[in-house]
Order: sequence, then C-alpha cells, then structure tokens
Amino acid sequence: MAFRGTRHDFITILARQTDFLCITSSLLVEMFGTEDVDSRSRMEKEIKSCEVQGDALLTDFHEMLSARPFIQVNKLDLQAVAMAMDDCLDVIKDTSKAVLIYRPAKLDGQLKELAQMARSQSEVIHDAIPLLLDLKRNLPAISMACERVTELEHAADDAYEEYVGYIFGNEENTRELIKYKNLAEMLENATDAHKRISDNIRKLLLNHLAD
Repeated sequence: MAFRGTRHDFITILARQTDFLCITSSLLVEMFGTEDVDSRSRMEKEIKSCEVQGDALLTDFHEMLSARPFIQVNKLDLQAVAMAMDDCLDVIKDTSKAVLIYRPAKLDGQLKELAQMARSQSEVIHDAIPLLLDLKRNLPAISMACERVTELEHAADDAYEEYVGYIFGNEENTRELIKYKNLAEMLENATDAHKRISDNIRKLLLNHLAD
C-alpha cells in the first residue's frame, strides 16, 4: 500500500486539486453554453480563483514532499501528477479568459461539446485519485480510469478536426473564424492536459510496481 504511514496527506492534496479541476471544467462548460457576457465574466473570475488556490495547493505539496525523506513511491512521480493537474488548471483558466477577450459572435455547440469532454475527464480523474491509496489492489480500476481519459482525448481530437473543417467551410467572417479556431484549439489542449495527468498516473503505477 503506497501511502501507509503518511496520514494520506499526499492523496488529500491531489484530491483537492481534482476538486478544482471539476469545478473549473464545469464552469467552462457553462461559459460555452451562455451568451450572457456578465455571466461569463463571473465564471471566469471563479475559475481564476480556483486556479490561484490550486497554485497554493501545489506549493503545499512541494513542501510536504521535501519534509518526507522516506515514502514508498518515487517523489518525482508524485510531483509529476500534482504539477500536471496544476498545468491543466492553467489551461482551463487561459481558455476562460480567451472567451472574454475574443467576445465571439456566437459559441457553436461543438465548442461546448469539447468543453464537456474535458469535464468528463476531470470527473474520471477525480474518482481515480482516491484509489491511489492502495495501488496494488486498485490497479485495474486506476488503469481503466486512465484509459477512459485517453479515449476522451482521442474523441476530442476527432471533434476538433471536424469542427475546424466545419468553420472553414461555413464561416465567412475571417476574424470570427480565427476566434472559433483558437477557442477550439484551447479546448482540445485542455483535453490533452487531462491526458498528461493520466499519463503521469500510469507512470507512477509502473514505477511503483517495478520496485
């Protein structure tokens, strides 16, 4: 059992990071589902607040790692998972800010679908993190969760390519086309960022089992 004797502090912080992932990704879905500028601004501020709190969590995580000379999993593997989640929060924050800056004439349903894929990934990761308390026992479930995150990332890749083809074939306003393409790319980057979290969880599993 990887975290016995640590009072589960590491998992507690990782779990809190996933709470922020779920909150921010859900707010992002809402942002892409409304045309109300004031609502978008409020949501962007909430996302920013979560991102700032996430930064503080990462600092706590680093301090905790440095204070624990002996733990049963590689410190770098734990750090990589925490940092990948922090990076993902940054991507979500940047995407929400872009919605406000670009002020697109419309937000196509395909963009909201991409945001929903990122939210689904957040939810899968959220449920998987507590399973790290017992790596050996929960290995199949953790592996399935990582695979689900990867499947969603592949689906987002396909959805992004389809949407880019759609706007290039239907949007005549070049300025708006660029806005839509950039937003779609940022959302696709958010799904990539979630996959990097799962990739680092996989690496943690492999390295722990190899020891």
